[in-house]
Parts: sequence; structure tokens; C-alpha cells
Amino acid sequence: MNKSELIKTLAEQSNLSLDESTMVVNTFVDSMKKALLEGDRVEIRGFGSFKIKEYESYAGRNPRTGARVEVQPKRLPFFRAGKELKEFLNN
Repeated sequence: MNKSELIKTLAEQSNLSLDESTMVVNTFVDSMKKALLEGDRVEIRGFGSFKIKEYESYAGRNPRTGARVEVQPKRLPFFRAGKELKEFLNN
């Protein structure tokens, strides 16, 4: 399911217009992104949690040439599924 399918499903199941559903989904996603950018953890009970992991710089290798490459430090989102979601998927 992609974002537009989520918007369409929300509109159909909640009797909202597509514009209203788009606003709800965009507000939700933007709020999550803002919280993660500020260093907060986002937890949706029964679904899972999102947090940012920070990685230091390191020396890597270009797989094609074997040349040494310096990889810059980075911040990446990390998702951990909640207990209820895991149980739902495995039953």
C-alpha cells in the first residue's frame, strides 16, 4: 500500500473527502517526520516505533573498484514492529 492508496482507503472507510483524507495523512506523516528530526521517538501502540539511529563516519570500499572511500556520518530512520503487529502477522 502506498500513500495514495492509504488516502483513498481512509476516505472510503471514514466518509471523508479525498482532500480531507489527504490532509489527515499528510499531517500525520509530517508530524512524525518533525518529531524524528527533533530526536524524539515515535510510538504507535500495537503497531511499532520509529527512532533515528546515528552512525559515525567510517572507511569503506567501493565494491566495483575496491578503492577506499570515506563514508560520512549519517542519521537513518529505524522501525521496530510492536508485539501486537508481530502476533497479528504470525497467526
